[in-house]
Amino acid sequence: MSEKLRVGILGGTGMVGQRFISLLENHPWFEVVVIAASPRSAGQTYEKAVEGRWKMTTPIPESVKNIVVCDVNEVEKVASQVDFVFSAVDMTKEEIKKIEEDYAKTETPVVSNNSAHRWTKDVPMVVPEINPQHFEIIEAQKKRLGTTRGFVAVKPNCSIQSYAPVLTAWKEFEPYEVVATTYQAISGAGKTFKDWPEMEGNIIPFIGGEEEKSEKEPLRIWGHIEGDEIVPATEPVITCQCIRVPVLNGHTAAVFVKFRKKPTKEQLIQKLVEFSGEPQKLNLPSAPKQFIRYMEEDNRPQVALDVDYENGMGISVGRLREDTVYDWKFVGLSHNTLRGAAGGAVLCAEMLKAKGYITKK
Repeated sequence: MSEKLRVGILGGTGMVGQRFISLLENHPWFEVVVIAASPRSAGQTYEKAVEGRWKMTTPIPESVKNIVVCDVNEVEKVASQVDFVFSAVDMTKEEIKKIEEDYAKTETPVVSNNSAHRWTKDVPMVVPEINPQHFEIIEAQKKRLGTTRGFVAVKPNCSIQSYAPVLTAWKEFEPYEVVATTYQAISGAGKTFKDWPEMEGNIIPFIGGEEEKSEKEPLRIWGHIEGDEIVPATEPVITCQCIRVPVLNGHTAAVFVKFRKKPTKEQLIQKLVEFSGEPQKLNLPSAPKQFIRYMEEDNRPQVALDVDYENGMGISVGRLREDTVYDWKFVGLSHNTLRGAAGGAVLCAEMLKAKGYITKK
């Protein structure tokens, strides 16, 4: 019997589900034993279910090809075979909320890539380097759900990963006003150029719901626990524009910041390169050794050269310079489906295991 925790992937046939499966191949702590998807995929082998729509650049892992896909709605059946699940289901927000809580109520922890529970008051939304202490709200959530080990935890939106960690590193200088424009890859919509040929050579200046998430979610991450809820921070005030660009992977952000305290460029860069958190201290399997790097070249970071920094789990920052209206401006880059989606959720699960929230059933 493997000592690894048995993992289920809910929504395993979609793009993020595929990314989970690729990332978990040969994972030292976790092993995919169940894949669940919509009823139309159920009953087929995984290889058959994703035939013609496998979107990863690496082949389907041999270990999952012959797993027979379960119906994600058969909650008890799926839950009985696993220690915890990753959720990447494609449903309405209300359906996602219900099914994730249904799994939690079977005493199965749920680590979700979905946005449905990001504002549920007792669900932690965590970037492990920034706010792992928010996992403490899980005890309040368990009381509400009536569970002893089942809960839901989520990771935040992919769009904020290229600037929220940077602003966190600069917290002592008191950033209070931020303008950010994000240039977001098409994989953030679950697409490739084959699926979305009209994106080639094109820019679309709208991504539904993205600007509100980009402005509000960092404040929840910087918030604090009060009783049975997470209370968001009130600063810095953030305003965003989110633009879809013809790039496969990698979200870039151009950001302007005003500070109450006036740091030097050297101080800002030092804070970036020294910034690390519990994943680095605990040496978690998916944690980048260097979370944020600063690049001196005028033309970096670039998606083509830098998106896979630290296996896609690190943040690249460049073009830090004084601004004529704001105090400082910079460009940040993060991998939207690794750090921003499945990889961020895997790192959350590693942290939850390390802290004893996820154990063998």
